Amino acid sequence: MDVRSYNREKWDEQVEKGNPWTIPCTPEEIADARQGKWSLGLTEQKRVPRDWFPQDLQGMDVLCLASGGGQQGPILAAAGANVTVFDNSPRQLEQDRMVAKRDGLKLITVEGDMRDLSVFGDGCFDLIFHPVSNCFCPEVLPVWKEAYRVLRPGGSLLAGFNNPDMYIFDFPKADQGIFEVKNTLPFDATKLPEEERKRIFGDDPLEFSHSIEELIGGQISVGFLLAGLYEDQTSAPEGKFMPGYCATRAIKPVK
Repeated sequence: MDVRSYNREKWDEQVEKGNPWTIPCTPEEIADARQGKWSLGLTEQKRVPRDWFPQDLQGMDVLCLASGGGQQGPILAAAGANVTVFDNSPRQLEQDRMVAKRDGLKLITVEGDMRDLSVFGDGCFDLIFHPVSNCFCPEVLPVWKEAYRVLRPGGSLLAGFNNPDMYIFDFPKADQGIFEVKNTLPFDATKLPEEERKRIFGDDPLEFSHSIEELIGGQISVGFLLAGLYEDQTSAPEGKFMPGYCATRAIKPVK
């Protein structure tokens, strides 16, 4: 199954449906960001600590990785960064271009697979902002390897991801507050029978879980130094019992 093509189409549809991760920031938020008043989320509810970002974004080269939707990229551009938004969904990237045109911002949009950043040279970014999105990708280690390659020494990767334990439950029942243990982890949507896949996801993008070893240990294994971590809650019913997300700050060391 060509997961990238399938999820590209489904995320384009999410834009039409008004998924919260596809709704662009407002002109007021852009105006605030130009005055230094801004905050961003890697996960659903908590804001990223401001000290995870460079003290001054002016002139910094930032990659918003799998981060289309007109949300994070335009805010960082308004704050002074040179921003490239990289995403698999053409419609998500259109949201970024719309905000840039509306508010007179300069940013670059590139369509592609988060596992393959070959359009970028080695060491060309100071910061990578990667909100919850690698759950739509079958493999996460290539994402970490490519992120490490395109960062400059001393640069940071800020990443958000789902708590893999969430995937152990029957999804539709969990949405109703019924927590039935059903799935073997790591969860792989492509291994489900078509009828079961349709029952779980309907017309939504397919998802995959990744182990903590892959999500955090994977960053360390490619060379990153872990410099920060926090958990976040989800508005889904599971959020009453356990964190739904984790976010990390990883630094490419200066050798």
